[in-house]
Amino acid sequence: MKVLIADDHRLIIEGVKIKLAELDPGIETVVAMNLDELDRSVAAHADTLDLALVDITMPGTQGHQHVARLREQAPALPVIVLSGSEDVELMRALMDLGVLGFIPKAYSPEVMLSAIRLVLAGGIYIPPLLLANAQAQGWQPAATPAPPPPVADPARSVDGLRKLLTERQIDVMRLLSQGKPNKLIARELGISEGTVKIHLAAIFRALNVRNRVEAVVASRKLQDL
Repeated sequence: MKVLIADDHRLIIEGVKIKLAELDPGIETVVAMNLDELDRSVAAHADTLDLALVDITMPGTQGHQHVARLREQAPALPVIVLSGSEDVELMRALMDLGVLGFIPKAYSPEVMLSAIRLVLAGGIYIPPLLLANAQAQGWQPAATPAPPPPVADPARSVDGLRKLLTERQIDVMRLLSQGKPNKLIARELGISEGTVKIHLAAIFRALNVRNRVEAVVASRKLQDL
């Protein structure tokens, strides 16, 4: 899994990395500490990112325009905002942009990890402050939860997938189900990362999933994997 962390405080970045490792020990992170780095990171990695954790205030940003631009550049990428602000109106504005979570930095690391799990599972994390306000005013976020990740047909075992995938692609899928990043998969199988990406595209089609996270969920449910 690959996660973009956009924040101008190194301590925050390193703390987030530590918590993300609890989610996936093989997680790969892309770091951006200002607006230019964020733009370059999105341009270079948009197709391979599984999640973006973005701060509101970084050098070069104006308001939350960078979040709106990120949503335009990578509309399928789940975005969670990490912010030192607990302003309900800001939370609401960002959720209306399609952000799938807003986590005040005053919250505990455990809350952050739970929120990330929820978003990766297709849900939306609404902080308690906004939730209470929303219930009082009848507001709902513009974003709607994504449908749950497709579940592999229990009747479809790895043997059944052999009709759709090559032996090497089965090997890639097995390592993917273990949460290993492309670099480790390539090293273990003695192939290039580019070849791994090509195999992953075939695996996504065979499993009928849209991204890496869904592929991991689906492959782990396969019999005999």
